[in-house]
Amino acid sequence: MNAWKDAGVRDCKNISSDKKIKELAELIRETPGCVTTVVPIGNEAYNRLYAKVKSVNTLLAWGHARVIENLMGQRHRMNPPPVRAISDQFAANKETVAKALMSMGREIELVQKHRAEEDLAVAAASILARHQFVIRLAGLERQFEIKLPRGASAAVDAAAKEFIARRGVANLPKVAKMHFRTALRAQGLPEPPKKEWRAISLPTASGKKQK
Repeated sequence: MNAWKDAGVRDCKNISSDKKIKELAELIRETPGCVTTVVPIGNEAYNRLYAKVKSVNTLLAWGHARVIENLMGQRHRMNPPPVRAISDQFAANKETVAKALMSMGREIELVQKHRAEEDLAVAAASILARHQFVIRLAGLERQFEIKLPRGASAAVDAAAKEFIARRGVANLPKVAKMHFRTALRAQGLPEPPKKEWRAISLPTASGKKQK
């Protein structure tokens, strides 16, 4: 674990270099005694699943549960054997992930907490997932011979429109999440109204409220 810290293993959101992500992912996978697994959900599968469940959190919960199940299937390679799994709490209700657990996943304790990436193991998992994303995005760019920018920006909007012009709207689900605003704009479809953000008052240790 000290080697991971010294190498810079941390939450992947704080690492901007794809080269660094690759180096860290290789370090993690090659660490003796470290057992890893990644459950990628491609764009087409994501769009099919989202059309059914209409919930990103439900999809995330399934992915987390599948990873835990896959790792439990390899517990014979772990010394000592696993007793708990740690996950970022991305849903308001912890039961979202707990209910998605499969048979072997229910045999160990599930710990969910906000900012779980502060735990080195969770940070390492985020790097492995990010590396898989980088690999798959590069594969899509080669397949469709077009640059696919990340995130949400004018460049992403332009790329989406260019993709449709060159490859047709029928192929858009292969590279985009179809319920996202970028995909809707690229097709000239109306966007859902934006939800108003409101500050929530929270009690402090002194009993006073802060926003």
